[in-house]
Amino acid sequence: MATTIDELLAKPQLTIIYDGECPFCSSYVTLLRIRENVGSVALLDARKFPELVSDLASRGLKMDEGMIVIYEKRLYFADEAMHVLSMLSTGSGLFNKLIKVAFRNPAHAAVIYPPLRACRNLTLKILGRTLIQPPAN
Repeated sequence: MATTIDELLAKPQLTIIYDGECPFCSSYVTLLRIRENVGSVALLDARKFPELVSDLASRGLKMDEGMIVIYEKRLYFADEAMHVLSMLSTGSGLFNKLIKVAFRNPAHAAVIYPPLRACRNLTLKILGRTLIQPPAN
């Protein structure tokens, strides 16, 4: 398994780095139908790859602010990641149709994503789970 973002960027497959302890994130990556369109998909739980989280943080990307998608040697973060995934989705099934409609427009994705992130953070707090990178005191 690649241990740096540069190694992942060099691979041809689609990679999604997400929060495995977030019920929304986990459900999303499980329900999203993209393999039919892109082939191999690597799902990486950020909590199991702290070196990737550190690498991302050094690039100014905090996992608690958004998921990461690496596709065709480019890195997409937060609302851009959701937009790319919606465009790659098959659109089959109710969930995928809703995602495709909600996030296919980058401007809409930019508006929709922050409230979703806030719900994720609140849900983690309610469930007693920590953020991936708790703020320094």
